[in-house]
Amino acid sequence: MINAVNDGQWSGTWVAERLGVELMGDDELTGLLGLALRRNPKRAHLLVSNVLGKHVPQSPSVVYGYGFALGRRVRELLGAEEAGEAVVLGYAETATGLGHSVADGIGSAPYLHSTRRPVAGVAAAGGFEESHSHATSHLLLPEDPALLAGDGPLVLVDDEFSTGNTVLNTVRDLHARYPRRRYVVVALVDMRSAADAGRLEAFAAEIGARVDLVAAASGTVRLPEGVLEKGQALVARYEAEGAAGGTAGGITSTAGASGLVAQFPAPLEGRPAERREGARGTARPAPTHPHPAVNRVDLLWPRDLPDGGRHGFTPAHRTRLDAALPAMAARLAEALPPGARRVHVLGFEELMYAPLRLARELEQVAQGVEVRYSTTTRSPVLAVDDPGYAIRSRITFPAHDDPADGPGERYAYNVAGAGFDAVVAVVDSAADTPALHAPDGLLAQLAAHTPHVLLAVVPSYVPERPSMLPEPLRGPAFSSYAPEEVGWLLQDLSEVTLEAPTEEREEAIQSGGAHYAESLPVEYQPSEQYQELFHAALESAATRIAQAVGAVTELVLAERSPRPVLVSLARAGTPVGVLMRRWAQFRHGLDLPHYAVSIVRGRGIDANALRWLAAHHDPADVVFVDGWTGKGAITRELADAIEEFEASDGITGFDPEIAVLADPGSCVRTYGTREDFLIPSACLNSTVSGLISRTVLRADLVGPHDFHGAKFYRELAGADVSVDFLDAVSACFPEVTEAVDAQAKELLSADRAPTWEGWAAVERISEEYGIHDVNLVKPGVGETTRVLLRRVPWKILARAGAGADLDHVRLLAGQRGVPVEEVGELPYTCVGLIHPRFTRGATGADGKAVNV
Repeated sequence: MINAVNDGQWSGTWVAERLGVELMGDDELTGLLGLALRRNPKRAHLLVSNVLGKHVPQSPSVVYGYGFALGRRVRELLGAEEAGEAVVLGYAETATGLGHSVADGIGSAPYLHSTRRPVAGVAAAGGFEESHSHATSHLLLPEDPALLAGDGPLVLVDDEFSTGNTVLNTVRDLHARYPRRRYVVVALVDMRSAADAGRLEAFAAEIGARVDLVAAASGTVRLPEGVLEKGQALVARYEAEGAAGGTAGGITSTAGASGLVAQFPAPLEGRPAERREGARGTARPAPTHPHPAVNRVDLLWPRDLPDGGRHGFTPAHRTRLDAALPAMAARLAEALPPGARRVHVLGFEELMYAPLRLARELEQVAQGVEVRYSTTTRSPVLAVDDPGYAIRSRITFPAHDDPADGPGERYAYNVAGAGFDAVVAVVDSAADTPALHAPDGLLAQLAAHTPHVLLAVVPSYVPERPSMLPEPLRGPAFSSYAPEEVGWLLQDLSEVTLEAPTEEREEAIQSGGAHYAESLPVEYQPSEQYQELFHAALESAATRIAQAVGAVTELVLAERSPRPVLVSLARAGTPVGVLMRRWAQFRHGLDLPHYAVSIVRGRGIDANALRWLAAHHDPADVVFVDGWTGKGAITRELADAIEEFEASDGITGFDPEIAVLADPGSCVRTYGTREDFLIPSACLNSTVSGLISRTVLRADLVGPHDFHGAKFYRELAGADVSVDFLDAVSACFPEVTEAVDAQAKELLSADRAPTWEGWAAVERISEEYGIHDVNLVKPGVGETTRVLLRRVPWKILARAGAGADLDHVRLLAGQRGVPVEEVGELPYTCVGLIHPRFTRGATGADGKAVNV
């Protein structure tokens, strides 16, 4: 077995002697693994693979051969039929190339690897945490969401299987979404302890599936008591001595204040196997070769061929790559300097497979040239120049791909001092940045240790977004509003049965079995007495609503945009958005665009709707509109969602501040009033909102390129009062014009900074009533009404002395058997409490509350 750095000695001796770590297992194990120390508070030692192609330069044929052979073993285990249905999932960053090689060995399996790089416009199909890692968050970003949805075997590939936590957590997460009958775990080494050995079988029984394990070698690591603290102290000591002496325990290259500082020993190749103790030795002389310009090699990478498995790599992609490799390798061979005998191909973090295949092909076409392969990494490891230590040298350089988690150090191990005549750096185009070419960047660092540096850039593959999102839905085909009043950025799910009995929905929501946006409540049909209350409330409140509509619209025109794009949060915001549009037309002759979009608590705003808006309007002109604030949960949800959207898509300019008719929770700056009064549109559901349901977000109905869904209840047209409500309020516009002008002037000069007093009140009520969940406390007349119409109410808190604003609340509460409790000190007119310990028994079969 070829090992470029161990000089014939096991590269785990140094750590084993100092920490008492024992590596026990197959005869092949010590040939596969060495030991090093990492700068990680969770795990002191690092198992360094000699055949993975990450930390240790190795023959690319050896690296690829190990993964391919494991894939062949998986194929034999599954049989030809099941192997033909398998999907392979590799782990970033270490096992992306290994997983890809395993997929090649299986033969016909598509491949996907996790990634730590969010990609604009690509929705995540899942994600998980890696508890012991220095960088934990993994994303799954398949171009085709159906890639993970089949029922064939899922093959999970990692470089080592130790505790099994990462793999089992992944399987548990994916199995909940896409259950299947069989899983195969593949690793170069199975390093489970005796305590962990039985977990796989127990886990398989837990999920009701078969889980197999395939590994090239197996063994265990015996760690003495206190090894973590001892290892951390050893790393700290060596790095402190290295900082003082200049070598950091090995060959290092870093950027100093006065430019590039590099110190390294003579090449490792051919040196005697004496032990060197890093910082205790003497500093080596600086390299004598000049720092040449980097020679860029155009690979002519095939158009639209993925650079790896970040978004999926199919057998068809593999066929295209196989056909193109000889010509690309020939271009690399032609670019090598004359007389080069030792060449290193250096991949880049998750980009392991493309450089590996290029290196392996170069190994075939470049006669007389010894080719080695490894990649850069995020993993911080101590370097010690000793033949019994796996990491002999370390090059340190700044990240150069604008990583989502911010700037930081990156590393290339065992490259400096290895006597390479040339290094071919292979990066993707996302990483071909000024930082890569900077004086302290990777290319300059490599140039300090080799006479020739070549750069090959592989185009970063980004899945194409749909060429066009659908145009907004409009009435009368969707909603009872006139087509110019509002465009719905939704998809029509009218033909899908989504309604469930209220008590069943509540039980599923509170138990965590379902999200509230995955189903719809059965639409409440008001009694004749309740409808009379609605019309009475509308008649008495129309003028007050008209004034609030005018005031909030004037604030928007004065402070946000002279020609705003109104975007209502469906559905409670939609009638308010229509009224604001009508006011702008009535008072200023403006014909403002108005759309309705979906936002879901805990899931965020519809990103595809934002993409549509950004493609058709200036995001800076968009003003989000809602009916009222309660405790401010949606206000916070929108702010978080916009921030996440900017990070994922790179589209900026959307202002997350909501404009609302009423802000009793004191959560926003743009409002018509902060009084908590009855807004008649809160009294009803779809029949006052254009006959549109609340929005739906469910994975089997809403794909990554779809708008969120909703239903149009055409069958309720006989009970529809949506336009009646709008017309009644609009009719009051002329009589409130002077009052609006005065109110708007007063608001523009007032301190309108949110105090969030509503949130504080909700937290207090949650604790006082023993609920301990603010999501079950719904403050304000509007939210209380929703509780009575859609959820399983427990009790209603009413401010003492509240009058006609609560007539409809009292009527609904009486119909559902819900007690109304008068409270002296209450910042809202009323507060609805959802049943905190919901079961069918606690509420009764009819959903009415009973004492518990």
